[in-house]
Amino acid sequence: MRAFVIDKYAHPTQIPLTYDAPEPVAKPDEVIVDVYSAGLNYFDILQSQGKYQVQPPFPFTLGAEFAGKISASSQIPKGCPYKPGDRVFGSAQGAYADKITVKWKSLLPLPDRMSYDQGAGLFITWPTSYEALVGRAELKAGEWVLVTASAGGVGIAAVQLAKALGAKVIAAAGSAEKIEVSKRYGGADYGIDYTKPNWQKEVLKITGGKGVDVIYDPVGMIRDCLKCIAWKGRAIVVGFAKGSIENLPLNLVLLKNISIVGIHWGAYAKFEPEHIPPVWSALLDLLSSGRVKPVCYSEVYPLEKLGDGLHALESRKTWGKTIIRVRDEKLAKL
Repeated sequence: MRAFVIDKYAHPTQIPLTYDAPEPVAKPDEVIVDVYSAGLNYFDILQSQGKYQVQPPFPFTLGAEFAGKISASSQIPKGCPYKPGDRVFGSAQGAYADKITVKWKSLLPLPDRMSYDQGAGLFITWPTSYEALVGRAELKAGEWVLVTASAGGVGIAAVQLAKALGAKVIAAAGSAEKIEVSKRYGGADYGIDYTKPNWQKEVLKITGGKGVDVIYDPVGMIRDCLKCIAWKGRAIVVGFAKGSIENLPLNLVLLKNISIVGIHWGAYAKFEPEHIPPVWSALLDLLSSGRVKPVCYSEVYPLEKLGDGLHALESRKTWGKTIIRVRDEKLAKL
């Protein structure tokens, strides 16, 4: 079996593909999934170097998000609603491989209208953006939303979801190309280049001087965004892709009567597991209806080129969700 096995910490570009890795053995509450596509995440780069908060013991297989089929060789635990051949998506350690074991309760059915490539980037990205906007910011139709890194994986999902919820969206990105992606594939109403000086003035002009009601920020630039937030606005801390954790001017929080809230979707499994099914129910309804649609980067990398894909992600060359294709869906049907 092919797998990206980590037996010593290194940058993913330095990790060779193992061609004779042992096939995973399922525990009583697990099934085996044939991986068709896997989603790339920044934390994979950190984990391969021993810098992530979750570090499995050596040796371990890299990767988390995936989409595939329940393997023909898989056991089916009691109560499991899936059968061999069913299309599913989920997240578990070891997605960059031909096969993966996963707790069946952690899987979800892949909507019929979606490809494996699209499904591979769903499990972490989309509920993060949905809960951020709906659960944490309590977004209302007609409000203004500013999304930073709007062409990235979580960003373009947030743009689409905000539009589906009736908001007016300003996409903030670092190049004209990524602004265009945010408009073409995300449906953003306006685009702003946040590398230009005083870009916040353009946001204030677009909103008629009011500012934005909600800031969605996976970059780590809340401080800059507060210059164009509205009275009683809500700023959502999604991540720190820029690499540094901010110190915020709390006087602005007081003077503008604003809220700063965080979103850590992974923690819901521990602290609020009962909230997870309703979020997925709402998301799957939106995805199945076609009102929102996962966006994949134009270049899909084969499993052998994982290092290239992660390097492109790290270098901010990609947009949408960057995908590794483990099996070709069309060839698999032959």
